[in-house]
Amino acid sequence: MDPLIFDLSTTPLREVNAALHAADLDGEIVIDQPAGAHSVAVGLDAPVKVSVEGHVGYYAAGMNQQAEVVIAGNAGTGVAENMMSGTVVVRGNASQSAGATAHGGLLVIEGDAAARCGISMKGVDIVVGGNVGHSSAFMAQAGRLVVRGDAGEGLGDSIYETRIYVRGTVASLGADCVAKEMRAEHLEELAGLLKAAGFEGDDLSAYTRYGSARSLYHFHVDNTGAY
Repeated sequence: MDPLIFDLSTTPLREVNAALHAADLDGEIVIDQPAGAHSVAVGLDAPVKVSVEGHVGYYAAGMNQQAEVVIAGNAGTGVAENMMSGTVVVRGNASQSAGATAHGGLLVIEGDAAARCGISMKGVDIVVGGNVGHSSAFMAQAGRLVVRGDAGEGLGDSIYETRIYVRGTVASLGADCVAKEMRAEHLEELAGLLKAAGFEGDDLSAYTRYGSARSLYHFHVDNTGAY
């Protein structure tokens, strides 16, 4: 079956997204000439493959369920925001808040991600091929974040149960985030995440695991300055 092709230079985005929400959506879809449009391929809920041939703006592939979305370019703020399942791959860089509040699925950013990557993540797996900016995994509740490069200031601030793996350097850790022992089960988990994201072959010993010290789970007056 030939892919269904939409050209955003001639077809309004509202019509494209409406077609992507059709009850009988199936097969492969190609979106040409996105030209930085916002909200491309949002709200998908079908096991389809969507290829976006260029750069996108805000909230691309937001609220994704089941679909595999590949963006052949850079992505603006909030790519894969509130994703529930499926896979979103960004071949370039991503702006701030990538994967924000996402509950499930896999988000792969092959380049760098800006500030607040994985903010308030709730079960998603995020693998970043390059660096992440400040306040990444802020208030991250569940899921895994892998950073193959460096992390900015305030990594994992007020983190809950998310596990973070960083290969490079961390500018600073946020409140209640600490380095943790890398046990066998964590090496196995990391290897699986890297393989799923297409980065198989990394030296796992170069990674450090970070997570919650669990000192802020319950209010204590001595910790007031950290809240």
